[in-house]
Amino acid sequence: MPSIFTKIINGEIPSYKIAEDENYYAFLDINPNSAGHTLCIPKIEVDKIFDLPEETYIGLMRFSRKIAIAIEKTIPCERVGMSVIGLEVPHTHVHLIPLHTMDSMNFKNKEKLTPEAFQEIAEKIKSAL
Repeated sequence: MPSIFTKIINGEIPSYKIAEDENYYAFLDINPNSAGHTLCIPKIEVDKIFDLPEETYIGLMRFSRKIAIAIEKTIPCERVGMSVIGLEVPHTHVHLIPLHTMDSMNFKNKEKLTPEAFQEIAEKIKSAL
Protein backbone atom coordinates (compact mmCIF):
# COMPACT_ATOMS: atom_id res chain seq x y z
CA MET A 1 0.00 0.00 0.00
CA PRO A 2 1.45 3.41 -0.92
CA SER A 3 2.51 5.71 1.92
CA ILE A 4 0.72 8.99 2.55
CA PHE A 5 3.75 10.72 0.99
CA THR A 6 3.46 8.68 -2.21
CA LYS A 7 -0.21 9.70 -2.33
CA ILE A 8 0.86 13.36 -1.97
CA ILE A 9 3.41 12.98 -4.79
CA ASN A 10 0.72 11.38 -6.98
CA GLY A 11 -1.73 14.21 -6.27
CA GLU A 12 -4.18 11.93 -4.45
CA ILE A 13 -3.80 14.02 -1.28
CA PRO A 14 -3.33 17.82 -1.47
CA SER A 15 -0.21 19.50 -0.14
CA TYR A 16 1.34 22.94 0.14
CA LYS A 17 4.02 22.18 -2.43
CA ILE A 18 7.28 24.10 -2.26
CA ALA A 19 9.24 22.42 -5.06
CA GLU A 20 9.38 19.31 -7.18
CA ASP A 21 11.68 17.76 -9.73
CA GLU A 22 11.80 14.32 -11.33
CA ASN A 23 13.22 12.68 -8.16
CA TYR A 24 12.21 14.77 -5.13
CA TYR A 25 9.27 16.66 -3.66
CA ALA A 26 9.14 19.35 -0.93
CA PHE A 27 5.99 20.46 0.89
CA LEU A 28 4.98 22.15 4.13
CA ASP A 29 4.39 19.93 7.14
CA ILE A 30 0.71 20.37 8.07
CA ASN A 31 1.56 19.81 11.74
CA PRO A 32 4.58 22.14 11.95
CA ASN A 33 6.99 22.70 14.80
CA SER A 34 7.25 26.27 13.49
CA ALA A 35 5.93 28.21 10.50
CA GLY A 36 7.83 27.11 7.40
CA HIS A 37 8.50 23.53 8.61
CA THR A 38 9.03 21.68 5.34
CA LEU A 39 9.39 18.02 4.41
CA CYS A 40 11.67 16.90 1.59
CA ILE A 41 11.14 13.40 0.23
CA PRO A 42 12.46 11.22 -2.55
CA LYS A 43 9.83 10.11 -5.02
CA ILE A 44 10.86 6.50 -4.54
CA GLU A 45 9.24 4.99 -1.48
CA VAL A 46 12.00 3.69 0.79
CA ASP A 47 11.37 3.51 4.54
CA LYS A 48 14.84 4.20 5.97
CA ILE A 49 17.11 6.97 4.74
CA PHE A 50 20.26 4.83 4.78
CA ASP A 51 18.51 2.20 2.64
CA LEU A 52 18.24 4.73 -0.20
CA PRO A 53 20.59 4.18 -3.13
CA GLU A 54 23.62 6.38 -2.50
CA GLU A 55 22.88 8.58 -5.52
CA THR A 56 19.31 9.17 -4.27
CA TYR A 57 20.54 9.93 -0.74
CA ILE A 58 23.06 12.49 -2.00
CA GLY A 59 20.43 13.98 -4.31
CA LEU A 60 17.98 14.30 -1.40
CA MET A 61 20.59 16.17 0.63
CA ARG A 62 21.32 18.48 -2.32
CA PHE A 63 17.58 19.10 -2.87
CA SER A 64 17.02 19.68 0.88
CA ARG A 65 19.89 22.18 1.02
CA LYS A 66 18.32 24.24 -1.77
CA ILE A 67 14.98 24.29 0.06
CA ALA A 68 16.63 25.14 3.42
CA ILE A 69 18.39 28.14 1.86
CA ALA A 70 15.06 29.39 0.48
CA ILE A 71 13.40 28.92 3.89
CA GLU A 72 16.15 30.88 5.63
CA LYS A 73 15.80 33.72 3.10
CA THR A 74 12.05 34.06 3.62
CA ILE A 75 11.09 32.87 7.10
CA PRO A 76 12.40 34.90 10.05
CA CYS A 77 14.49 32.47 12.12
CA GLU A 78 17.90 31.99 13.70
CA ARG A 79 18.71 29.14 11.29
CA VAL A 80 17.10 26.12 9.65
CA GLY A 81 17.48 22.84 11.50
CA MET A 82 17.34 19.43 9.88
CA SER A 83 16.02 16.20 11.34
CA VAL A 84 15.54 12.72 9.95
CA ILE A 85 13.46 10.57 12.26
CA GLY A 86 11.16 8.61 10.00
CA LEU A 87 9.07 6.77 12.55
CA GLU A 88 5.72 8.36 11.75
CA VAL A 89 5.60 7.61 7.98
CA PRO A 90 7.47 4.67 6.38
CA HIS A 91 8.84 6.84 3.57
CA THR A 92 12.19 8.62 3.93
CA HIS A 93 11.72 12.29 4.75
CA VAL A 94 13.88 15.19 5.87
CA HIS A 95 12.37 17.77 8.22
CA LEU A 96 13.61 21.32 7.61
CA ILE A 97 12.54 23.43 10.58
CA PRO A 98 12.98 27.19 11.04
CA LEU A 99 14.61 27.50 14.46
CA HIS A 100 13.88 30.23 16.97
CA THR A 101 15.12 28.31 20.04
CA MET A 102 16.15 24.73 20.75
CA ASP A 103 12.48 24.04 21.50
CA SER A 104 11.74 24.50 17.78
CA MET A 105 13.18 21.00 17.30
CA ASN A 106 10.85 19.50 19.93
CA PHE A 107 8.25 17.53 18.00
CA LYS A 108 5.81 17.91 20.89
CA ASN A 109 5.60 21.67 20.29
CA LYS A 110 3.35 22.37 17.35
CA GLU A 111 2.17 25.59 15.75
CA LYS A 112 -1.38 26.02 14.45
CA LEU A 113 -1.72 27.80 11.11
CA THR A 114 -4.68 28.64 8.89
CA PRO A 115 -4.86 27.35 5.31
CA GLU A 116 -4.23 30.93 4.18
CA ALA A 117 -1.08 31.14 6.31
CA PHE A 118 0.19 27.82 4.90
CA GLN A 119 -0.42 29.08 1.35
CA GLU A 120 1.32 32.40 2.04
CA ILE A 121 4.34 30.64 3.54
CA ALA A 122 4.55 28.19 0.63
CA GLU A 123 4.49 31.06 -1.87
CA LYS A 124 7.20 32.97 0.01
CA ILE A 125 9.55 30.00 0.06
CA LYS A 126 8.86 29.15 -3.60
CA SER A 127 9.67 32.73 -4.58
CA ALA A 128 13.17 32.36 -3.08
CA LEU A 129 14.06 29.26 -5.11
